[in-house]
Amino acid sequence: MARARPASRSPRPRSPWRRRLVLLLKVLIGLAVLAFGALVIAVYIARSQLPSFESLKSSPNGQMIRVHAADGSVIVSMGPSFGEWLPYGQIPAVMRDATIAVEDRRFRSHIGVDPVGIARSVKVRFDRGHWTQGGSTITQQLARNVFLNNQKKFGRKFREGILAFALERKFSKDEILELYLNKVYYGGGAYGIDAASRKFFGHGADHLSLAEAAVIAGLVKAPSNYSPTADAEAAVGRAGVVLQTMAETGVISASEAADADVQGLKLAPEPRQNSVRYFTDWALPQLDTLIDETEAPLEVWTTLDLSMQRHADAAIRANTPAGAQGALVALDRDGAVKAMVGGKDYVSSIYNRATQAVRQPGSSFKLFVYLAALEAGHKPEDSIVDEPVTINGWTPRNDSRRNSGPVSLRTAFAYSLNTVAAKLGQEVGFTTVADMARRFGITTPVNTHPSMVLGTSETRVIDMTRAFASVASKGIAVTPYGITRVTSNGQTIYTHEVDRSHVLVAPYVAAEMTDLLQTAVNTGTGRAAQIGRPVAGKTGTTTASKDGWFLGFSSGITTGVWMGRDDARPIAGLHGGTAPARAWAAFMKPATADRPIEQFETQVTLPEWQLEPDEESYFGQPDNGQMMVDENGNPIESGMPQDVPTDAQTGDALPRPEADPSGTPSAAPAQQLNQDWIDRVTGRDPARDPRTREQVPPGRQPLQRDPARDRVPTDRYSSDRYQGDRYQGDRQDGRYQDGRPTQ
Repeated sequence: MARARPASRSPRPRSPWRRRLVLLLKVLIGLAVLAFGALVIAVYIARSQLPSFESLKSSPNGQMIRVHAADGSVIVSMGPSFGEWLPYGQIPAVMRDATIAVEDRRFRSHIGVDPVGIARSVKVRFDRGHWTQGGSTITQQLARNVFLNNQKKFGRKFREGILAFALERKFSKDEILELYLNKVYYGGGAYGIDAASRKFFGHGADHLSLAEAAVIAGLVKAPSNYSPTADAEAAVGRAGVVLQTMAETGVISASEAADADVQGLKLAPEPRQNSVRYFTDWALPQLDTLIDETEAPLEVWTTLDLSMQRHADAAIRANTPAGAQGALVALDRDGAVKAMVGGKDYVSSIYNRATQAVRQPGSSFKLFVYLAALEAGHKPEDSIVDEPVTINGWTPRNDSRRNSGPVSLRTAFAYSLNTVAAKLGQEVGFTTVADMARRFGITTPVNTHPSMVLGTSETRVIDMTRAFASVASKGIAVTPYGITRVTSNGQTIYTHEVDRSHVLVAPYVAAEMTDLLQTAVNTGTGRAAQIGRPVAGKTGTTTASKDGWFLGFSSGITTGVWMGRDDARPIAGLHGGTAPARAWAAFMKPATADRPIEQFETQVTLPEWQLEPDEESYFGQPDNGQMMVDENGNPIESGMPQDVPTDAQTGDALPRPEADPSGTPSAAPAQQLNQDWIDRVTGRDPARDPRTREQVPPGRQPLQRDPARDRVPTDRYSSDRYQGDRYQGDRQDGRYQDGRPTQ
């Protein structure tokens, strides 16, 4: 009987978990394939959209503005700073090795993203509890710096990785490293190793030593923390880490690392934030209206004369009273700003008092009063009565508290008589005076109260300087400017053009005003501004000596000086004819030294000195140019001690004139005034003829004073004809004997 065959065993059913695992694995593989395919597609799309190597070299990381002085030297750089582009072969090997060692050891082997570096940074994160090092490669950092931002988000990191792969596909390792080293940010506004080398060490990156390369390479991690100018100790410590890493990777030996003297490195001195910044802070905002370029790097060429700027800075620092501030603006004859000082120290105060501060100009505002009067038909030799006057309840008075009767306009202006200015303002109209001020460039509001003739409306230094420059320009409007041209990528995109077509007053009015201004400097309140060549100018002092001004011109340069406290508190002894006039002279002497001496169309004519009541004008203490008024223009008592008059030559105190029982001071003693004194204050050589300023030939006598009138003849040559009673010939003839013309 046959044996029965055993029944076959049925296969054991598969575990459902195994089936699910296999299915999941297949799905993941499929997704990985799809993701890889998408990644490859994304990388090649990104690669196709990347700019060329040459385009990446020329594209800056922001707009750079370099400002040049008149001589072409760079005075300040704004925005990103870029040095010379160094090709890979010119980059020192120590700089390349230091960067790779500290930023991306596997740079030569990875494909743009380094999984090993990422894993290492993650491990350190878990070991220390916080992120201390990133896993970004040099290629990723380049992608972030050029195309992205520093946001720590997954989307940005993903795009960074795509761009890194694309960069590796399009450019060689050497090209990537060249781009990186020339574009990465090293702090202090410096982009690229050449800019960083020049900023910190004062030379180009093609001459970097090992120690210098270690310092610069160490900056990338935290430019602000490791900057040698901000924290030298931190910079040295970071450089030591870089050297140690280079030794570990074998690019240098341990002995080379030890010999690198990081401690002994000498840093380039930081550029001073000096008064030049007052000028650039004023000039650069004008670019918004001059040009439309907002991205390409700009080269801005300016009018600033560095030599004049240094003299201006020194003049303000040396002459401004303690606790006060000073400002200065100097304009060339076409309006070019040659120097600008907005305060004694830019570092401690960036407030530009030359262009931003509005202060009362005091008697310097009388420029517009007399311009209006001259335009209305008055002449410098016209007689006007200095007497008490009341206008709409306002009663001005002279600083001397005296009146002297009939005087010429020249005398009234030279000694800043307030009553005469008030009468002139009333005659021509206070609105006319205000219109004249606006015509000459005063941009701040000008009130039309009677007291406005004494400078109670606030103005800016640059506006007042502009007005005086327009007088010096024979009545043609002068507009201050600081930018001459702007270039971008070698192309000129803006060039300044001077407009000389706007006539403010007739030339003869400007000439007559110059006549008055030079008399004020030679014999009046502005004598401290004499510089050994023809000068025309005016002082200004406000109530209680809160502000002191001097504005004037000589040899084509017009300069305005202001001094005062920012809180407008009084400054004892401050007058326009003291510290401001001295600062003006201290600047103008060197500023005009290389310029030819220019004579004015009208030469100096002495005022009627025996009628002038202010003895302080004789003895070197200029009047304050303004009576004390309240906010409504009403007179008030100053309550401040008066300065003791001193002799102009010796500085010795001189007695004040005695007062009569009524309280009115008597006239100055006769012996205090004589022809010798007149010759001294005017700088006149008695051996020279006062009419022609020429040396008197032997055997001839210069023009003499009129003994009957006991004074120097006045108004001798305000025009081409002598207006006195003794000479009607051509003033350039020079033929005279015993004071009379010869045939």
